[in-house]
Amino acid sequence: MAEPPPAEPAGRELRDRLSLWDRRPQPAAPLSDRQTDSVLELKAAAENLPVPPELPIEDLCSLTSQSLSVMLTAAVPESTEDVLLKGFATLGMEDERIETAQQFFSWFAQVQTQMDQDEGAKYRQMRDYLSGFQEQCDAILNDVNSALQHLESLQKQYLFVSTKTGTLHEACEQLLKEQSELVDLAENIQQKLSYFNELENINTKLNSPTLSVNSEGFIPMLAKLDDCIAYISSHPNFKDYPVYLIKFKQCLSKAMHLIKTYTVNTLQNLTSQLMKRDPSAVPNSDNAFTLFYVKFRAAAPKVRTLIEQVEQRSEKMPEYQQVLNEIHQCYLDQRELLLGPSIASTVTELTSQNNRDHCALVRSGCAFMVHVCQDEHQLYNEFFTKPTPKLDELLEKLCLSLYDVLRPMIIHVIHLETLSELCGILKNEMLEDHVQNNAEQLGAFAAGVKQMLEDVQERLVYRTHIYIQTDITGYKPAPGDLAYPDKLEMMEQIAQSLKEEQKKLPSEASFSDVRLEDPESCNLDKSGSAESLNPRHQTTISPADLHGMWYPTVRRTLVCLSKLYRCIDRAVFQGLSQEALSACIHSLLGAADSISKNKTQVDGQLFLIKHLLILREQIAPFHTDFTIKEISLDLKKTRDAAFKILNPKTVSRFFRLNSNNALIQFLLEGTPEIREHYIDSKKDVDRHLKSACEQFIQQQTKQFIEQLEEFTTKVAALKTMATQGGPKYSLSQQPWAQPAKINDLVSSTYKTIKTKLPSTLRSMSLYLSNKDTELILFKPVRNNIQQMFQKLHTLLKEEFSDEDLQIIACPSMEQVNLLLSMSK
Repeated sequence: MAEPPPAEPAGRELRDRLSLWDRRPQPAAPLSDRQTDSVLELKAAAENLPVPPELPIEDLCSLTSQSLSVMLTAAVPESTEDVLLKGFATLGMEDERIETAQQFFSWFAQVQTQMDQDEGAKYRQMRDYLSGFQEQCDAILNDVNSALQHLESLQKQYLFVSTKTGTLHEACEQLLKEQSELVDLAENIQQKLSYFNELENINTKLNSPTLSVNSEGFIPMLAKLDDCIAYISSHPNFKDYPVYLIKFKQCLSKAMHLIKTYTVNTLQNLTSQLMKRDPSAVPNSDNAFTLFYVKFRAAAPKVRTLIEQVEQRSEKMPEYQQVLNEIHQCYLDQRELLLGPSIASTVTELTSQNNRDHCALVRSGCAFMVHVCQDEHQLYNEFFTKPTPKLDELLEKLCLSLYDVLRPMIIHVIHLETLSELCGILKNEMLEDHVQNNAEQLGAFAAGVKQMLEDVQERLVYRTHIYIQTDITGYKPAPGDLAYPDKLEMMEQIAQSLKEEQKKLPSEASFSDVRLEDPESCNLDKSGSAESLNPRHQTTISPADLHGMWYPTVRRTLVCLSKLYRCIDRAVFQGLSQEALSACIHSLLGAADSISKNKTQVDGQLFLIKHLLILREQIAPFHTDFTIKEISLDLKKTRDAAFKILNPKTVSRFFRLNSNNALIQFLLEGTPEIREHYIDSKKDVDRHLKSACEQFIQQQTKQFIEQLEEFTTKVAALKTMATQGGPKYSLSQQPWAQPAKINDLVSSTYKTIKTKLPSTLRSMSLYLSNKDTELILFKPVRNNIQQMFQKLHTLLKEEFSDEDLQIIACPSMEQVNLLLSMSK
């Protein structure tokens, strides 16, 4: 009992040492995080240990309810005595007695020893139990280790076998791959060698004496030869590449030579067969050209297949293109050899047949060349599939033979009608009708026609200039051209007599049906449709409206313009039309002056008005601008600057080094100016027409009321003097303003109007023969007369008495209007 106390210090010391293990911050034996987690898990498990079932009830009662983790399974004894009895029975002390303390201590020590033994027995038993498990585990571990060693050995053996098998498999695959590569290589080599091996076969075929370009194997051999050359050319790294390429090229040259020789011989044989015929009869007949084309068309299938093969390969190899060019040249040479003499003889024959008719010659010659060009293109398409510019060159050369014959004739034509008709034939019939409908086949013909058309237009422009200068500007009118109004009156009398005869013979046609019909049939055709001279239909036509009665320069001008309108370019036509109209107006002005001098001024004025109206109406259908631009150099500033610099005052400023230098001012201010002037021929016609109408109105007004105008002028002068401070006047006291004098003046004026007005109206009707035009022209004259009489009436009422007015006896406005109504 005295031993336990010393155990307390030892346990305390042990606990103190244990506390140092995890003391912070310097623990003696620090635990890792995993170890710390394990300790915490043990601590948590120890806190929830179940209560031992053999614990005495007293000890069980002393435990708190929180210490009990499980329900007690043992039945609680009914009393303490039963518990003690059972305890002693357990210890084997039912018969022993403890009477003394020594016995108690002995007993207690025995019990304690027994308890210690009993307590250690469990652990020893557990240790033995666990030792048995440990031995079993060691045995199992040994077995596992042995199994693992066997498995490792098996794995090593498996890996060895697997490695050997994989190696063998890879070796087999490699062998198969090498075998495949060798097979492919052998096939590739064989394929490549096949191109080289073909050399011998191709050489053998080409050198065979029985080889023909028409045989079935020639074209496949040609295709194989092309493949070999293309393959070898694309692999310049092969051994002996240049040698084999040269050999294959030689074979190709042989094949091309065979094709060219066969084709050329075929074409030359055709030509020789045709040339052996009678050269004097065949080329001059229509059957000659038919024979030329029939023979060639019949031979075309023999060479077309070979030519197609050459054309298909011409873009790939220059040898084929060269052979194709040689075949083209041979074909065209043979055609030229055949057609050249025939065309020349045909053109010569046409020239002899139409020597005097240039238009028929040009039309027939161009039609002949159109057929030749079309037939040549069709024949070319029988042999070839691809076009060549050499064909057009040949056709241009053949067309040139026609051009060489026609051009000398064209440049010697002097008649505008012929030249304009030639322009129409070349431009409308040939270029617009034939060439536009078949531009592909007639391209070469179009070039020759355009060149010929340019020559005709140039000749036409040149002849027009000469025509304007000689026949319009330099026209010298004959007496009959200026016999106005005699020729109009004579034509009117003829027309009247023809009408009377027509009334007597209504069933028979007469000259008047032709000559006095609507002038639309006589007008010039300018824009594709006839244009009437007058806008309204009339039952009677003035002789002046007849085309043959126009003044020659007007007729020539309009005929010239109508010929030029469809033949030359718009800009050239504008310049020529302006020149022609200006010359025509100038000639009309001269003719009007001559008629005014020979006859009366009214005749000259009406002649000018009528023909200016004809000009304006006849040029209206020309859908063009008659305006031209003229450029001139204005030297006015240069002249002024030169005068300024020659002034002695400016000599001192020659050498000034500022802006006031005279030389600099001369250079800046003396620059000539370029001026542009626009001349409009239509406006010139309108301007001269307006001027002629105004002169006619002024002259007629002066003829009728000149005396009244002088009288009113004197009266106006008196009034002006009186208003300016002069002496007062009495008009009736003036000697020249006596009522009797005014009566004579008014009577004379009225008589003049009454006697001269019908002749004036007659002249207007004879020249103009258009009531509307006559009314428009005479209306200002009538208005001037009416205004003058109205002014006179007002003046007389202001200045004279009623008795004087009766003496003057001035006609009333009604009488004047009645007199003038004759113009309606």
